[in-house]
Amino acid sequence: MSQTIIITNEDILRQVKLSCKLPEIIEQIVTYKIITSAAEEAGIKVETEELQKAADLFRLMNKLNNADGTWTWLEKHGLSLDDFEQIIFGGVIVGKLSQHLFTHKIEPYFFEHQLDYAGAVIYEVVLDDEDLALELFYAIKEGEMSFYDVAHKYTQDTELRRKGGYLGIVRRHDLKPEVSAAVFAATPPQILKPIVTSKGIHLILVEEIIQPKLDNKLRNQIISDLFEEWIKQRIEPVKVVNNFDSGS
Repeated sequence: MSQTIIITNEDILRQVKLSCKLPEIIEQIVTYKIITSAAEEAGIKVETEELQKAADLFRLMNKLNNADGTWTWLEKHGLSLDDFEQIIFGGVIVGKLSQHLFTHKIEPYFFEHQLDYAGAVIYEVVLDDEDLALELFYAIKEGEMSFYDVAHKYTQDTELRRKGGYLGIVRRHDLKPEVSAAVFAATPPQILKPIVTSKGIHLILVEEIIQPKLDNKLRNQIISDLFEEWIKQRIEPVKVVNNFDSGS
């Protein structure tokens, strides 16, 4: 025999508070208010056609291939059709506001910060013995061992071991400062002398340095970075007043 459980708005609010996610949700609310206020001040409007295109893209990305699938998704998340339109509106207004604020700043920002967007293709093995790391470094340099052999023998992570220590394309902010400095000063292909950090002793092969190109992907990334910083600067001084009873 099934049991019916009634969940009230108060139950939901209490659970949000008990999950300690209230500060995160409040920040999202403040962010939305900052964005909509700035968009209104800038005279930015969202046309019906823009909403429709964004809604179609949203459904495509979430595999909501028909009306039934969309309604099921809305019910699962406790959303109405108006709520769905509000989600789509929020996404569109963020895009239009960020373009309005920062499109003209992309190129100057890129030329000032292009080193931050450079990439490096690297392989890495992290050891806990500096003497062993040096021994392996010279063995690789002298051609006695390959980096793949070292990674296969000394990497603990299974997937990383299978890939020979391959980390893919990393950027400066992905690495510890002492590692980043050495990696981006390398002349590929180059094995770096072991670098000691709090994580261990890093043995790194730099395969390639990829210089950034200001293509559409990077343009969007720069706008996203600038917009995120813009939001942070406006959230920090905001005083939030809520009507939640902390004792409830």
